[in-house]
Amino acid sequence: MNSVGPAHRDEGLTLRQAALIAGFAYLLMPIAFAEFFLWPKLVIPGNIEQTVQNIGAHGGLFVAALLCNLITLILDIVIAWALYVLLVPVNRSVSLLTAWFRLLYTVLALVGVLNLATVYRLLTTPDYLTTFGSGPLHAQVRLLLNSYRYDWSVSLLLFGIHLGLLGYLIYRSGYIPKIIGILLVIDGLGWIINPLQPYLYPNANLDFLFITSFTELLLPLWLVIRGWKIQEPAGA
Repeated sequence: MNSVGPAHRDEGLTLRQAALIAGFAYLLMPIAFAEFFLWPKLVIPGNIEQTVQNIGAHGGLFVAALLCNLITLILDIVIAWALYVLLVPVNRSVSLLTAWFRLLYTVLALVGVLNLATVYRLLTTPDYLTTFGSGPLHAQVRLLLNSYRYDWSVSLLLFGIHLGLLGYLIYRSGYIPKIIGILLVIDGLGWIINPLQPYLYPNANLDFLFITSFTELLLPLWLVIRGWKIQEPAGA
């Protein structure tokens, strides 16, 4: 483990504070609420007409889902910063690279989320229906909803690399359990393999990889419960 002197540390933020910030930010992410509660009420796979009707009738739910995505991405930026500070004592360069991969994932995911804002404008502005007609308008909405999913899926490749690097740093840290690092590396591989399925192995059944994503909860739970006991490195 590499020691980091005062010149390499962010003033005013201890490892304990960084651990707690990262842990609570992760647990406060509302993306699961959007994915498992809001979107199923709005988006009907293979039925764009019903989907458009649902969004039109429940615009508040759509806006709530959009906000859940935006809040999650903002918290991703906070997590990238806090984890960078937390793991600087292990390896400053790799910790910085790890943070950058999470930031790049966030930017690409944001591009996808902006498609949802366009969907909302299309369906809440009467002029668009008059101009395009229902058929072309529905096709545009379908394209944008699919683009949101495709962009988010591609961004998960970067997120998977981030998790792999994060797992490596945690394994080498000495102050976070090695098993969490190992599980994060495995989870990262899952996030890399899964988005490539439509392009490289479309007939493969990869549903089992979804289980690995639950290992991501171990890190924030540990940070919230045990992070306040992390000791500052010698010479920090």
